[in-house]
Amino acid sequence: MPGPLSGVRILDLTTVVMGPFATQILAELGADVIKVEPHEGDNMRDVGPMRNRAMGHLYLNLNRGKRCLVLDLKKPEGRAALLRLVPKTDVLVYNVRPQAMARLGLSYDEVRAANPKIIYVGTYGYSQRGPYAAKAAYDDLIQGASGLPWLTAQNSGQAPRYAPVNLADRVTGLHAVYAVTAALFHRERTGHGQAVEVPMFESLAQFVLGDHLAGLTFDPPIGGTGYPRLAHRRPYATKDGYLCVLVYNNKHWKSFLEAVGRSELVTDERFSSQGNRARHIGEIYDIVAQIMKERTTAQWIELLDAVDIPVSRLNSVEDVVSDRHLAESGFFSTEQTSDGPLCAMRTPTYWSDSPPETQRPAPRLGEHSAEVLREAGYSDREIAELAQRGVTLLAS
Repeated sequence: MPGPLSGVRILDLTTVVMGPFATQILAELGADVIKVEPHEGDNMRDVGPMRNRAMGHLYLNLNRGKRCLVLDLKKPEGRAALLRLVPKTDVLVYNVRPQAMARLGLSYDEVRAANPKIIYVGTYGYSQRGPYAAKAAYDDLIQGASGLPWLTAQNSGQAPRYAPVNLADRVTGLHAVYAVTAALFHRERTGHGQAVEVPMFESLAQFVLGDHLAGLTFDPPIGGTGYPRLAHRRPYATKDGYLCVLVYNNKHWKSFLEAVGRSELVTDERFSSQGNRARHIGEIYDIVAQIMKERTTAQWIELLDAVDIPVSRLNSVEDVVSDRHLAESGFFSTEQTSDGPLCAMRTPTYWSDSPPETQRPAPRLGEHSAEVLREAGYSDREIAELAQRGVTLLAS
């Protein structure tokens, strides 16, 4: 069975992480994603490690399932070639500022003139309705603007630090995925295409403030910001390592305290209800931290699993890759590519009626240029001339 987005064609004008992450998910769900790259390629092609030039690990993990068409969109022939693809395209996704798209002659109005039903999705730093509209943005800047490094410093007592993942890019990429699928659903019902904006700052601000708006939720405010429980959560030190444990509801607390021989705390007012625990959360987590030092990690896992307390090992990245659950659930596969065998991750969703098909590997630069241009109606002679004039690049 084809994936749920089989038959949907997407022109992907995105680079780096945010846009490619979104369009890879759409490709995994069955869409025909045509990645349009400049002659120098997506910047992520050059981020190692890599076996072959321009096929870095981040590029490989963000562009599986796509076809690659090289076009110089600054040349009239390149813009014309892209617009010849638009009538048979459902979605165009880009992640430069709208002003840059307008300079290329690819604004929403210009693209819509070629296909009135196009869904035109821009994912970039800031909403075009605010004073930051023209500002450039990258993951680090948006994390900082949204308060994440400040929260890290507040909770750790150390200098502000960014999250060690491309968090803003990937959160915004997920917003872009649902924006595309919802816009496709709307068009299916109404017949109308539209332009959709997916800004990074607003996406991550919503993500952060959902937990930390706190007393500012109310007008007038009834307190400050922050979610104290999150400030106190941390992996617990055991006799021989660390462990992630969350004793959460009334049943958990009763089971935990009895299992560790601290039954007297069951009737302690601090532990007696969710509200009381929230008010004394720092004290409570300190008590748990002391108790956790009494056993080894393996002993704790055996005990806590037996009384149904949520527990997980503190994994390294290597531990995640070798995790037994991920192996047995089919999350990883071995992909045979021109770069040799690669470890690939499948889409984390499962479908009973329309499971996504196995994806092709991330494309070499220009690998599908001729193929896609033929689909746009160019002859082989015309394609060769475009390549000779530097409009496109044909992979050898």
